[in-house]
Amino acid sequence: MAPLHARWKLFWKYRYLTLMIVPSLAVIVLNNYLPMFGVFIAFKNINYIDGIWKSPWVGIDNFEFLFTSGSIWRIARNTVSYSLVFMLVNLLLSVAIAVAINEIRNRWLAKTYQTFLIMPYFLSMVVVSYLVYGFLNPEKGFLNHTIVEWLGKSQVFWYSEPAYWPYILTIVSAWKGVGIGAVIYIAAIAGIDPEYYEAAVIDGASKWRQIFHITLPTIRPVIVIITILNMGHVFNSDFGLFYQVPMNAGPLYPVTDTVDTYVYRALKELNDIGMSSAAALVQSVLGFALVLLTNASVRKIDKDQALF
Repeated sequence: MAPLHARWKLFWKYRYLTLMIVPSLAVIVLNNYLPMFGVFIAFKNINYIDGIWKSPWVGIDNFEFLFTSGSIWRIARNTVSYSLVFMLVNLLLSVAIAVAINEIRNRWLAKTYQTFLIMPYFLSMVVVSYLVYGFLNPEKGFLNHTIVEWLGKSQVFWYSEPAYWPYILTIVSAWKGVGIGAVIYIAAIAGIDPEYYEAAVIDGASKWRQIFHITLPTIRPVIVIITILNMGHVFNSDFGLFYQVPMNAGPLYPVTDTVDTYVYRALKELNDIGMSSAAALVQSVLGFALVLLTNASVRKIDKDQALF
């Protein structure tokens, strides 16, 4: 380790660059590290008279709310299944769109497509839910009055038919998230040395060969890193997507109820933040374990591709 004087000298030399890090570092500390002190709430019976510090400890009683529930396997299955499907579908579509936009030679047109693809990401899930409702309304919805009617079928009551919703939620998730995901891969593709493509053209490689032998292998490290990080969210679900978009319809609970929505509905009745904290802690611990496991698996396959 360098002596203190040498480290201080190095810090002073790059003081302006260091100052640029301070705002980002402050945001990370305030949003990611300070809230970690609230972990102990999961082990307390919080009441508003005694406050957080003086509320009694209850051990692991708050966790029994999740694991003794008769719905635990259903909500766990839904949460994990949707997360894995969304991750796979969004990954494939994001990479495909990024490659397609990169092949557009008109830069203005490429930027226009990119902007339109990103826009859904910034829409509130409440707005998205009403857009979906405009398509699925049983009486005046676009699908019932055009496609279903054109096919000669009777009206479909979408909000009472669970069979359709795994597909609907996957489509909505992709529509909203693929654009922002593609931006990351477009940036990765932009960093590829053009000389690789020039050499491939000289060798007579087609566009498809350039994509499969240059573009995809080059951005593979970015794909692996994003996949590892996304594994940390497998036990979390987009609350707005699963609560707002199905309009909290009771008949759809078997296919739309996830850990987040289940805890929200239960706590709306029980008003117990200790149970909510317990659920969040379980999700965080399992997500962290999955990140470590995925990274270890990647390290065994290819050490250079691992995140750490």
